[in-house]
Amino acid sequence: MSSIEKSVSDPLAGTYRLGDRIVNRLGYGAMQLAGPGVFGPPKDRDAALRVLREAVASGVNHIDTSDFYGPHVTNRIIREALHPYRDDLVIVTKIGARRGEDGSWIPAFSPGELIQAVHDNLRNLGLDALDVVNLRSMFDTHHPAEGSLEPPLTVLADLQRQGLVRRIGLSNVTAAQIAEGRRIAPIVCVQNLYNLAQRADDALLEDLGRQGIAYVPFFPLGGFTPLQSSTLTSVAGRLGATPMQVALAWLLHRSPNILVIPGTSSVAHLRENLAADRLTLSPQILAELDGIAS
Repeated sequence: MSSIEKSVSDPLAGTYRLGDRIVNRLGYGAMQLAGPGVFGPPKDRDAALRVLREAVASGVNHIDTSDFYGPHVTNRIIREALHPYRDDLVIVTKIGARRGEDGSWIPAFSPGELIQAVHDNLRNLGLDALDVVNLRSMFDTHHPAEGSLEPPLTVLADLQRQGLVRRIGLSNVTAAQIAEGRRIAPIVCVQNLYNLAQRADDALLEDLGRQGIAYVPFFPLGGFTPLQSSTLTSVAGRLGATPMQVALAWLLHRSPNILVIPGTSSVAHLRENLAADRLTLSPQILAELDGIAS
């Protein structure tokens, strides 16, 4: 038996508020259910269906997706696998981008594009209203960059008033954009790049925690370039865990307002990820891991 399996009887992760919903802090990100480069269909659709069903059966009640994954691929797989949805399941989606024919990521911020994106998500997920919609800033495709989000957020807030969107979040944003957004509509979550090695949002994360806003790291395991560190490997060996389990556990220890959404297209890897919430990290190990970013 590994040290993960025998460390604690109850999950470490616990729950956190996402607007007026309570979700388990360890969720699932659906991006990897699309084809290579998050474009086109998966190689094994049946395997994708199995992963989603296993996730929900294992207690996951927070799934992150977008209709620009594929495009349209992951949402249709989610619907096929899980519809009709459990009452406690919260599906979070994103708008603000579209895909070119070559798989490129293109800003889609006009009112027409935003309205169409919401309706596409509703149709492909089989929903009457979207639980949470994150507006992804696209002033820079890969990193937060300043620029006013008032025009697209005003459109999204109007869709919320119409009852098509229940809650609003932001993705790939700066502190100034979050402050601007909160003047337009309540913001329930922020989804930015953050992991054991990439910690530019340390101060922002803590500020959001004081405000009761969930912080959802994307690429929690490094994304297209998986985390690699001799320190991480050493800690994992001592704990009888994998490096990726340790990286996820570090996020869960980092702050109670973090919601983690690791993605995978493998049931075995999903189970490995979910086991991370039973891994306890001592203060000494946390200090050792904290040194990776520096």
